[in-house]
Amino acid sequence: MSDALTTFFAAWSETDARKRSALIANALTADATYSDPRSGGRLTGHDAISDYVGMFSANAPGWTASVVSSDVVNGYARTIVAFGGTGPDGSDMVQHGTYFTDHDEAGKITAMAGFVGTGAPE
Repeated sequence: MSDALTTFFAAWSETDARKRSALIANALTADATYSDPRSGGRLTGHDAISDYVGMFSANAPGWTASVVSSDVVNGYARTIVAFGGTGPDGSDMVQHGTYFTDHDEAGKITAMAGFVGTGAPE
């Protein structure tokens, strides 16, 4: 499962649309769904998800997304992701997100929901 997650988040910093689409197709099933607080709802399929992910590299040039940790319970994965790069003030920034995913038998992601932060009490 971690291969699909690593591949999916590598797509977030890919500026070439064809390469980004290929990464997403390698990580997700054709009818996969994706949602996070900024997606405006559930996105379905490679094209919609790739277009959405492409907005990240367009709006945050040079930023990366990388898996920090992942664990699995009864087939569901919980993954912490670090998004990092240079902020508007020129300083390095890191923001974290938590993602819950379901996978098919081949390890591809079938559904993913992302949340801001790590869920740690403030």
